[in-house]
Amino acid sequence: MDKYQYTRFCFLSICVGSIALVFAISRCSVSFFDYSLHKLEFSFPESELQRSFHNAAGDENRVVDSSDVVSQQILSVRSRNATLQSKPENKRKKLNRRRMVEVGLSEARASIREAVSSNRNVTLFNVDLPNTLVYRNPSALYQSYLEMEKRFKVYVYEEGEAPLVHDGPCKSVYAVEGRFIREIEKSRTKFRTYDPDQAHVYFLPFSVTWLVRYLYEGNSDASPLRTFASDYIRLISSNHPFWNRTSGADHFMLACHDWGPLTSQANKDLFNTSIRVMCNANSSEGFNPAKDATLPEIKLFGGEVDPKLRLSKALMVSPRPHLAFFAGGVHGPIRPILLHHWKQRDPDMPVFEYLPKHLNYYDFMRSSKFCFCPSGYEVASPRLTEAIYSECIPVILSVNFVLPFSDILRWETFSVQVNVSEIPRLKEILMSISDEKYQRLKRNLRYVRRHFELNDPPKRYDAFHMILHSIWLRRLNLRLT
Repeated sequence: MDKYQYTRFCFLSICVGSIALVFAISRCSVSFFDYSLHKLEFSFPESELQRSFHNAAGDENRVVDSSDVVSQQILSVRSRNATLQSKPENKRKKLNRRRMVEVGLSEARASIREAVSSNRNVTLFNVDLPNTLVYRNPSALYQSYLEMEKRFKVYVYEEGEAPLVHDGPCKSVYAVEGRFIREIEKSRTKFRTYDPDQAHVYFLPFSVTWLVRYLYEGNSDASPLRTFASDYIRLISSNHPFWNRTSGADHFMLACHDWGPLTSQANKDLFNTSIRVMCNANSSEGFNPAKDATLPEIKLFGGEVDPKLRLSKALMVSPRPHLAFFAGGVHGPIRPILLHHWKQRDPDMPVFEYLPKHLNYYDFMRSSKFCFCPSGYEVASPRLTEAIYSECIPVILSVNFVLPFSDILRWETFSVQVNVSEIPRLKEILMSISDEKYQRLKRNLRYVRRHFELNDPPKRYDAFHMILHSIWLRRLNLRLT
């Protein structure tokens, strides 16, 4: 073989080898592509996949049929995979979280029942609840409170803008409404959750007081408030499944304004099914203590309790020359009766329609043994908590008023309740209370004060936590399927 033949042979060998190598590589590539398609191991997006399958003529505006088939296969497989894996998996996770919420509530119920039956917490609750006389069942309360601290989660709907939503009054007679809204909105509170599937209750964070301030037109027509509440429920029920899932049974609204009940009439489920936490807790107007909770009316002009009502040694030893005291406007069915019989009738019981400007209202409360707390247009009044703060035994003159925290507190241990028909005998009734009983009432009254105080930050067993506990108890009584 001469040099020319040898060169041609090498060239042909290289060509044949190259062709064989290209064929082998193409077969491996096709096999790998088929394997990758089968295993869904593509890491590039669909658009890049389509661009890689243009025809040999270089027309980049048309995708060849094979690319259409492949992309459709991938989209179909991805869709089936999402349906069979992602969606059911997410749904299972949500169902598991919801199921765990109910399991946790069942465990809490069992724990409370066991605490009541065994009375095992006696030595423990004596530390947190040393005065057991004022509670209906201190062992149950102690265990329930611990379970609340351990488990209770509130989801706050984020829809809406301040001031009508996510805000409220903090420096007025309705301050408890705004203080609760602002406190539960804070991310630092351990009771708020941002995962709705882990929530026990759902909060509708609109302020009825601010609705009155910004929407009310001064014509005694509450329809703008009801319209807002109805629209808000329609909004959250469209954006989330939680309201429709229970007809609002695990939702709550909170209002201290007198028009809270009127506003709740915006939606039949809100009125009949949801937990309504309200100062105006009138059982004759649809308030149902089995599902609704009473909000204590706490007046904080300036954002704080009046200095004369702050707990101090001077308050504790303050002399009380007056048997009883009242000053207030004449409205509602009960106050006219009180004023008719006792207005400036007895120097031992100063009763005024309106207190003269040169006299101080809180000075009278601090210098009286008993303070008359008659209902006005509505059953609730800040006078009740003011009497507690001033250590003036409340004399409750009301009809159909569900007292705050009455499912756990024995109001008869720190107050006097008198039937309206007995108003003419008020002095006789109060004079019949022995000094020993009066001192016991006063000690108990001083003790329960902490349950009616708003603190910043909140403290255990204070008003914020007792309100939460009232909601927690209603949720414990609700079993969801």
